[in-house]
Amino acid sequence: MSGPLGSHVLGRKTASCCVAVLAMGLLACEGGTLDAGSDTPHGLLPVDERNPFLVMNDGYSDNWQGEYALLLGNSGSVLAGIIVKDSGPWPSIDYNLAGWRAMVEAAKAGGMGNVPDPIPSVGAVLVQPADGEIDSTQPNGSDGAHLIIDASRRLSLPYRPLVIASATRMTDIADAYLLDHTVTDRVVVVASLGTVMEDGGGAVMGAPNGEMDPWADAIVVRKFRYVQVSTYYNQTADVPASSISNLPTNAFGAWIASKQSKIWGDNLAADQVSVLAAAVPTFVVGVDRIDVGDLPDASAGQGPLLRADPNGGNWLVTQATSSLAATRFWQMLLDPSTFSAYP
Repeated sequence: MSGPLGSHVLGRKTASCCVAVLAMGLLACEGGTLDAGSDTPHGLLPVDERNPFLVMNDGYSDNWQGEYALLLGNSGSVLAGIIVKDSGPWPSIDYNLAGWRAMVEAAKAGGMGNVPDPIPSVGAVLVQPADGEIDSTQPNGSDGAHLIIDASRRLSLPYRPLVIASATRMTDIADAYLLDHTVTDRVVVVASLGTVMEDGGGAVMGAPNGEMDPWADAIVVRKFRYVQVSTYYNQTADVPASSISNLPTNAFGAWIASKQSKIWGDNLAADQVSVLAAAVPTFVVGVDRIDVGDLPDASAGQGPLLRADPNGGNWLVTQATSSLAATRFWQMLLDPSTFSAYP
C-alpha cells in the first residue's frame, strides 16, 4: 500500500480532487461567503497549517510524529498540546510519558519555541452500551478529553477549528464528545489509522491504531468532522544513518540521533502522516469523501467500515507525496531560525 521515500506517490485519485478544490476557490473569489484569504483551505482537506493542533500518541520511539509536530509548531503552526496515552503495544503510561518529556526537553534545550509540555491521560477503552446508542456510553472524564475541550474553546474559530492529530486509540476524543457535545463544532479529527480497501471503495477503521478502541472509532466518525489518513511510507528514510552527521549540533539533533536506530521499518508505523496531512497541505494529493455504514459490534474488535461516497461528510486520504516528508523535515532542521527562540 505504501512505498519508500522518493519521487513516488501513495495511492490514487488526484485530478478530480484538484478540480474540486479549484472550483471551490473560484466560488470563493466570485463573491461567495468564503474569504479567500482566510477561509479557503490551502490543500485538499478542510484544515491546513493555519489551524491550531494537538497531537495524541502512545509510544515515543517508533515513529517521528512528535519531532514533526514540534518542528511544525516552531515554524509557524500552533501546537496547542501533547496528549500521551497508554495502549496495547505501549502499555506503560510512565514509560511513554518519560520519553515524550525527554523529547520536549531536548527541543527546548535546542532553542525551539512554542513547545507545550506533554500531559498523561489514562482512560479505559470505551464500552458499547447495551442499547447500542452512542449517547448512552459511560464517559471516562479523562485529562486528555478535558484538554481537548478547553483548547478548542480557547483556540478554535468558526473557520479555523482545532485539529486533533491522532496516532493512537481515539478514546479521549470520543470521551470529549461524551462530556461536551458542542466540542464537535470546534474540532476536526485527523487520524493516522486503518487501511484503504483494495477495491477503492473506502477504508477500514482497523490496524494500525483503529483496532485499539472500536467503539471510540464509531463515536468519532459519527460525531466529528473526521479525516482518516491511511497512506503510510517507509519512515526509516526520513533520517537514514548516513545523514546523522548532518543533524544540528544541539540537544534536539542529539535526541534525533539517539532515536534513529529505534524507528520501526514497518510502513504502517509512520504515525506522523496525521500531522503531515494536517499541517503540510502539499503532502496530501488524493482524497475521497467517505460515509460510515452501520455501527458494528465493537465488542468483537471491529471498527466501522467507511464507504467511498462523493456526498459523504468525512474525508479519506488515499494519496500522498512521500518525498515531501523528509524534505520538509530537513528543511526545518537545517533552518537556523528553528533554534533561535532562546539564546
